[in-house]
Amino acid sequence: MYGAIEAGGTKFVCAVGDEFGQITERMVIPTTVPEETMTEVISFFKQYELEAIGVGSFGPIDVNLQSPTYGNITSTPKLAWRDFPFVKVLKEAFQKPIGFNTDVNAAALGEARQGAAQGLDSCLYITVGTGIGAGAVVGGKLLQGWSHPEMGHILVRRHPNDPYKGKCPYHGDCLEGLAAGPAIEDRWGEKGVHLADRKDVWDLEAYYIAQALMQYIFILSPKRIILGGGVMKQKQVFPSIYTHLKELMNNYVSLPELSEYIVSPGLGNDSGITGSLYLAHQAFENDVKFLSENKI
Repeated sequence: MYGAIEAGGTKFVCAVGDEFGQITERMVIPTTVPEETMTEVISFFKQYELEAIGVGSFGPIDVNLQSPTYGNITSTPKLAWRDFPFVKVLKEAFQKPIGFNTDVNAAALGEARQGAAQGLDSCLYITVGTGIGAGAVVGGKLLQGWSHPEMGHILVRRHPNDPYKGKCPYHGDCLEGLAAGPAIEDRWGEKGVHLADRKDVWDLEAYYIAQALMQYIFILSPKRIILGGGVMKQKQVFPSIYTHLKELMNNYVSLPELSEYIVSPGLGNDSGITGSLYLAHQAFENDVKFLSENKI
């Protein structure tokens, strides 16, 4: 049995399940401060005999195994969680292997194994909600270099009729600053869910998302793109994304039918927690391999 944590900015989803991503029990815990939230997280998992725990966390986080701060949440705007040693706390509580990655990388892994990209060796998962982030599977493996991708903070061309200054505290009018949920609310004066009938709202949103998708396609050439998060529950934005993307690509490269290529999550709201179970299984297998190779 494996444990999984989808650590979000407003809630932690904790679950137990198997190596096939099948969840047997789950619990939702509010994200407050580490002392409160982690006490409940540890209490939940203490009920079970676990082989490993997988964590898909909000970020930025340190995923460099050679770094002295590996396993930490780093420069998050949630100040109470800044520099929080996530992996160290779980290791001390359970003495088990811990798989650790971003929430969007976990979601990409879940969708690749069991969701909308099942059977494909590459995909891109993008969440558009409180923030914008993306995770990628390339050649069957999660994309990671010096750190994890931060695709929500790329620069996009501003719409000529959009005077909004941008909401990102770091970059102002990056993609997240112009198109995440808080930017929609700040620009239009209401949450996106209350603006469902405003074509101008969703056409502008699609304008920015399509620019980002063009860049991701040119750089990564994923075999499927999955758009999740609260904002993307407004399904009326998808046709506008397809229209803008076709105009931007201008037949430069051929793509599959866009309605089949750019899709909603196959796992619904469970992409991240399912992927976190797979992270746990990977951590367990890596630990077994290490012990075997070193004859420990």
